[in-house]
Amino acid sequence: MQEGGVCRCHHHKIIPLLIALFGLTFLLGNLDVLSAQTVNIIWPSLIILAGLSKIAGRMCGCCSHRMGGTQ
Repeated sequence: MQEGGVCRCHHHKIIPLLIALFGLTFLLGNLDVLSAQTVNIIWPSLIILAGLSKIAGRMCGCCSHRMGGTQ
């Protein structure tokens, strides 16, 4: 689903959301809201999820530019 050459699909917003959560994890750790042990569990998990999301995003059929081809 594209509007003006920009994809409006909700599942394409996963990577930016994971990046924001990554930063929030460290912020909350630095503010002592989360323990260091919790931060050490969360941040690698977010990176793994971002990688899996990126892999799955290449299989997206809703946007022709994601498939690396023609429109």
